[in-house]
Amino acid sequence: MPVRPPVPVPRGAVRIDLDWDALEIAVERNSPDTDSYLDLTTGRILTITSGDPEAAINRQNVSENIRNFLRVEPASSREQYRWMERFVGSVVDEPLRERLIISIDGKGAFRRFKDVLLAFPAERERWFAYRSELLHFHIQTWLDHMRIEVANQPPWGHVAQPAEPAEIPRVVPSGEAPGEILRRQARDLLDEIPAAELPPALAFLEFLRDRGPSSLLGAAAPPRRAPSLDDDDDDDDDEDHRAAHAAR
Repeated sequence: MPVRPPVPVPRGAVRIDLDWDALEIAVERNSPDTDSYLDLTTGRILTITSGDPEAAINRQNVSENIRNFLRVEPASSREQYRWMERFVGSVVDEPLRERLIISIDGKGAFRRFKDVLLAFPAERERWFAYRSELLHFHIQTWLDHMRIEVANQPPWGHVAQPAEPAEIPRVVPSGEAPGEILRRQARDLLDEIPAAELPPALAFLEFLRDRGPSSLLGAAAPPRRAPSLDDDDDDDDDEDHRAAHAAR
């Protein structure tokens, strides 16, 4: 489902008690199978997921009371990927930064990125703090744009526009990114394999490609394409939210 650009609410200022935690989850979850709506009468978030037994009833409720519901615009996959890229560029530990650069290349980038940070609790906490700040600023900007006034303030308070993290210069003597170096090495190895042995080698590479995110980040790099949050399970988003909420 294409993302519709937000349109200012023409009904004038709306003042409601917001369910901030549910709104935060709705903004960070970007899935084509899920739509979230802000109930302008109660401040609660109605989330509709395709396949849910009550999805049809909830969609009908929204369509019949369209003036009482406002679709929540989540932070796009592309936007959240840029957040991740900027964070990776600010990692001081060079070996970790190189691992993270490789991890965010191609399908499954979000999952692999999280997997790498699991072993680095300090950087993981720094990532959650940075991501939460960006999400909260996104929510604040969206509410201001939609002219929605809230009776209860968010638990994180007012958020100033987050500063860009300081990027650490990288030294790449060959001029190649880590992922490209690995691909070149793989191509060189394939050139040395006898033609009769190529079918099982290709079958194994296809297996690595299709298995999804791997903890062995240096073993094989999947084809590059625009990363999407759809590559990751929704359970990961909920886990991230719980971790960020606990840190806050």
